[in-house]
Amino acid sequence: MASLTLIKKIQKETVGQTVTLRGWAHNIRSSGSIIFIEIRDGSGFIQGIIEKKQLGKKGWAEAEKITRETSLEIEGLIQEHPRQKGVFEAQIKKISLKQVADEYPIGKKNHGPDFLLDHRHLWLRDQKQWAIQSIRQEIIKSTYQFLWQNDFTKIDSPILTPTACEGTTTLFELEYFNLGKAYLSQSGQLYLEAAIAAHNKVFDFGPTFRAEKSKTRKHLIEFWMMDAEMAFVEHQESMNIQEKLISFIVQRVLKNKGPELDLLARNKEKLEKTKPPFSRLTYQEAIQKLQKMGSKIKFGDDFGAEDETLITADSEIPVFIEKWPEKIKAFYMKSDPQNNKLVLGADLIAPEGYGEIIGGSQREDDYQILKKKMKAAKIPLQYFQWYLDLRKYGSAPHSGFGYGLERIVAWICGCQHIRETIPFPRLINRLTP
Repeated sequence: MASLTLIKKIQKETVGQTVTLRGWAHNIRSSGSIIFIEIRDGSGFIQGIIEKKQLGKKGWAEAEKITRETSLEIEGLIQEHPRQKGVFEAQIKKISLKQVADEYPIGKKNHGPDFLLDHRHLWLRDQKQWAIQSIRQEIIKSTYQFLWQNDFTKIDSPILTPTACEGTTTLFELEYFNLGKAYLSQSGQLYLEAAIAAHNKVFDFGPTFRAEKSKTRKHLIEFWMMDAEMAFVEHQESMNIQEKLISFIVQRVLKNKGPELDLLARNKEKLEKTKPPFSRLTYQEAIQKLQKMGSKIKFGDDFGAEDETLITADSEIPVFIEKWPEKIKAFYMKSDPQNNKLVLGADLIAPEGYGEIIGGSQREDDYQILKKKMKAAKIPLQYFQWYLDLRKYGSAPHSGFGYGLERIVAWICGCQHIRETIPFPRLINRLTP
């Protein structure tokens, strides 16, 4: 029997070899005594050529049964495409059908987004959707590689929490036995801060939940976040680490997922420019710039989607906006020593209108100052005295940041809506499939 091979491993050295492939009929077209079949095996796509004279009467009868999404096993001779250098195809010698698929509901015609989301379990097989999820995996893999290469330890923070670090208005609430209410987490940050005294640099990576009634193209109800916390790292150094991480991710995707980016018609030249140093503007500088560009934003306002798009309109690389007003940022951010009405926080804005992809700050490390900030923010101290305690036993300067995986996937892939960046999106009006 010919050796079992993955499509992605077929290359110039494979030409002339007979291999076994297992997968699905992605597309089919016939021309008399020849059938052209595009085969998908999860690792890639390849064209198979079935000739009646090659298979014989019995084999041809089997080949004629093939429908779109039929699962099958084939043996084929690998050859290079006569007109496309570096593209390979299989001259099929033998076919074994595993299951002849029913008529596939997703056709070549244009379907509306609701229809496609109703059939998300099948839409995932589409070439472009396959490419997006393949790139998503590369982003995850690259994140782990970068963090482990830089001595971060993975710490798994809880999903169930007794309260929120920034209020409970957008949290999913549930009854927790006889202990009262619990909430699905929006971030593992506070718990990660507890681990830095043990491991110095730590991170988590998991699902987070936000009960926010938003229908924009940048919001999901359930999404994945990576949070990192670093002892003895201050504000500027934290931004240096963030830009190195994002650059590392983008360059790895360009290196390892070029064909997938091509499938998505993504402009790779724009991504290639994602290298440190990134642009840095203070919040005040950003407000002044936006006002000159016609925005009605005022000092003290948070950025809207249009402002985020405007601020990167003249930049081909991400832009940091730092030193925000304390009133619009979280209680745990350290005040700017040069102006205590500002905090040492930074948001990283992706170019091309993709908005914020990272939020981070230096954390307040003084017990009394943090306690005062928590009281002002009406944080229930009975639930977070443990968090305050971290400032009593070996407190040190430290910083952290969190990135939204789906936002980064959308930017790198060039997706117009974030719902395509996650296998099964959860929106305010969608809980299925």
